[in-house]
Amino acid sequence: MSGLVRADAVKALFNSWPLLLPALALAFLGVLTMHPFGGESSLAPRQLIWIGVGVAVFIGCVLSDMHIIRRTTVIVAGYALALGLLVLLLLFAHPVQGAKAWFSFGAFSFQPADLAKLVLIAFLAKYFSRRHVEMQQIRHLILSGIYAAIIIGLILIQPDLGTAAILAGVWFGMVLVSGISKKHLAIVFVLGAIAAAGLWFFGLHDYQRTRIVAFLNPAADIRGAGYNAYQAVVAAGSGELFGKGIGYGTQSKLRFLPEYETDFIFAAFAEEWGFVGVSLVLLLYGLLLFNLLSIARRAATNFDAFFTIGIMLLFLAHVFIHAGINLGLLPVTGTTIPFMSYGGSHIVMEFAALGIVASLARHGRSAPREMAGQEYEG
Repeated sequence: MSGLVRADAVKALFNSWPLLLPALALAFLGVLTMHPFGGESSLAPRQLIWIGVGVAVFIGCVLSDMHIIRRTTVIVAGYALALGLLVLLLLFAHPVQGAKAWFSFGAFSFQPADLAKLVLIAFLAKYFSRRHVEMQQIRHLILSGIYAAIIIGLILIQPDLGTAAILAGVWFGMVLVSGISKKHLAIVFVLGAIAAAGLWFFGLHDYQRTRIVAFLNPAADIRGAGYNAYQAVVAAGSGELFGKGIGYGTQSKLRFLPEYETDFIFAAFAEEWGFVGVSLVLLLYGLLLFNLLSIARRAATNFDAFFTIGIMLLFLAHVFIHAGINLGLLPVTGTTIPFMSYGGSHIVMEFAALGIVASLARHGRSAPREMAGQEYEG
């Protein structure tokens, strides 16, 4: 019996390689971008530890039956936990660069927004999977929006505009997939425009409005609000076709480009690897997203499909917004890019998300009829 269990585990891990390999390749490229060749301190060794933890979590999820997350009690408890952590963050966390976004424990920190991303996707997957035949009704659009808006609102208060925009994009994408009518889609756009106007006048801090104005004309304040955006564009453009070489990015390693290990790692990578390297990175992300989409199309239940699509949309939104900021196409908001940017909680969350998707797919293949019959249970 133990031999069969080991064989099943090996098979499960082998079947999950289309998700794990692109993620590991991206993580490795991120580590190379962080490491300055020349002896000065680097975040790369610590990032390697977090990648190891993330891979361990991925393997643990793959070898477990993660269909437990389909249970209503588990999802409600996770939603309540995410809300509680976000509220405690606002009450007790110390601001870091003006934002209350992290709980700090000595040398380590935890960002509750990363947990909230997974929780919200699972919550929406459960909601849409049980009501997908009724999504033409406006009340389900409104209710799902309220559930998402509560978490997004708490993240906006931190303030973390980038993460809030990403989660709003995930909600909107999942609504589209669920089968919203054209009339209701128009309502979403109108409400979105109203919310954006209200956010501009009443929700954004002065420095956030300044960043958006600087995006429209970064040269107007190149030493102030437009500095980060300008340096990112210079770094990305100076890489040209083949880049300056690994470890030889002057904009990043000489600290002209701030936060090059996190918020601007895409620009730092482009400087060292050039257009060819950027094409490789986008190819890896495209491969990962394609594999997620393929898994979603073969899913045994609606919940599995919605959850996998939600994870795909989360990664897509992160890549789109992060790359857009680094190339000067979007205002600076401060976002990571999956698997490449430095950070512990987001790296672990991303590997965990892939592990959960692989587990859902694995158990869906082994017992599709049983789980299809449990679609509306819990």
